[in-house]
Amino acid sequence: MSDFPAFFAELPADIRLHYVDTGEVKGGDDTPILILHGLVGTPQTELANVIDWLQATYRVVAHTRRGYGLSEPKPRQFPVNFYHLDADDVIALMNVLGIRQAHIMGYSDGGEVALIAAGKYPDRFKSVAVWGAVGYYGPAMRPVAQNVYPGTWMSEEEKAIHSISDPAFFTLQWVQAVRYIIDSGGDLSASLIRNCRVPVLLMLGEEDRLNPVEYARKLASNAPDGRVELLPCGHAVHQEVEAEFKEIVGAFLAEVAGKS
Repeated sequence: MSDFPAFFAELPADIRLHYVDTGEVKGGDDTPILILHGLVGTPQTELANVIDWLQATYRVVAHTRRGYGLSEPKPRQFPVNFYHLDADDVIALMNVLGIRQAHIMGYSDGGEVALIAAGKYPDRFKSVAVWGAVGYYGPAMRPVAQNVYPGTWMSEEEKAIHSISDPAFFTLQWVQAVRYIIDSGGDLSASLIRNCRVPVLLMLGEEDRLNPVEYARKLASNAPDGRVELLPCGHAVHQEVEAEFKEIVGAFLAEVAGKS
């Protein structure tokens, strides 16, 4: 687990978020990057290689989403609007830290949160880059999502980090919420993203079993400036093809800077 400077932020409604903040960068881009982890992750366990790379040029802020790791309230819960609650937490954290505008990135569930935040609060972001996220939970995702239950894939370390005593109950809550989203039409951010006037990048592994590429293309077509990059890997693009991931994201951020 990487040792980045970490702090706590007190948000409204008794939300307490543990977050990494790499601090200001002299001579770099003065717009911070917010980056969000996925299911049963934290910034340190899931995104350390990305944060370490980005911090040479950017201030990186990466919080542990409510209920995970050291963030509160605990235990982590999954009401049907949990993605939207997490997106609202992003804005609340930005307000507490005095961040008016940021680039936002996210992996897997964190990517879905990033897309919703960008669609709900478009004026707060300069760019959006996600991987393992597609903004639309269609019928093709049902069988794979259901396989998340009963959580036998979860490591002992993950259970300890998030205080998960019953992986079956934990994953059942997530599956039930996702099934509700699918049954309700599947629209997480596919319509919201129309509000987003900044560049939106979706990276997806060609072998990603959870996220069909046609769903990513559906979302990108709804964004005023959206694109999809396919890579020869599975779900964890930033880990499986790290060099290609950094090349694409680096070029994307340079392009965004050029448009500013």
